[in-house]
Amino acid sequence: MNGSTARDDSHDHGRSRMMAGPRACLALIIAVLAAGGLAAAALAQEGWFGGRGRVEDAEAEGNSAYDGRFVFVRLRYAASSGGLGFRRGRLAPWAHDYPRADVHFMKILEATTFIAPRIDGSNILALDDPALFAFPVAYMSEPGFWRPSDTEVDGLRAYLTKGGFVIFDDFDGPDLDNLKEQMRRVLPDGRFVELDGSHPIFHSFFDIDAPLEFIPPYGQGQPVFYGMFEDNDPAKRLIAVANFNNDIGEYWEFSDTGLVPIDLSNEAYKLGVNYVVYAMTH
Repeated sequence: MNGSTARDDSHDHGRSRMMAGPRACLALIIAVLAAGGLAAAALAQEGWFGGRGRVEDAEAEGNSAYDGRFVFVRLRYAASSGGLGFRRGRLAPWAHDYPRADVHFMKILEATTFIAPRIDGSNILALDDPALFAFPVAYMSEPGFWRPSDTEVDGLRAYLTKGGFVIFDDFDGPDLDNLKEQMRRVLPDGRFVELDGSHPIFHSFFDIDAPLEFIPPYGQGQPVFYGMFEDNDPAKRLIAVANFNNDIGEYWEFSDTGLVPIDLSNEAYKLGVNYVVYAMTH
């Protein structure tokens, strides 16, 4: 995927207001990544994986009222006590990589598109919160721990059928079984299918021709990108994407520290930008 390029869609009037020129996109990504917020040495002492995103950090920020801007929405859920993955210190699974991943990604989205998102934070919402319907894209971390209540199941079903789009990230192994089980409660007829580089979501902004070559941060095996389509029809819109054996939020979080290669964090940002642009245009 290192050979992926940005699309020049300046003549596509349906997306032209959301996209900048391809060379400017890549240059701005590199510039934003290079502007580190914290010293790499300080973060190295704290540890790369798991030193951030504790629940008390998540509680400190607060949500912003809807004002028409795009806002990164992180889904909050009551995690199972055991889970199917591993817990990282005192982290709540839904808060992993929060808030740095959210803020960094929104800065990249602002730098590379005309979407003009909120860049000073993100909103944390439960699936049964009516406020969720004001935001077109939602992100869930570590769905292996996700055990939604009946009202949360109903909330996600309504959100997806009314045009919402959800990103599942940071899970591997048997976590996939739990995600499929919970999504069968949400959409009993819904099915996840594997996506390859030919799907439009990998070309909505950047051309990502070989997404399966993405290198996950934990070395947890071959990444697989799963999608769920409206009415299980590949000709219709994707309503969910799942980054299995992967964690693009980890790259977002640590992209300004010097602890991860810039080319890998760039690829993680490209995936995120493509997801948002696809969701906003379908």
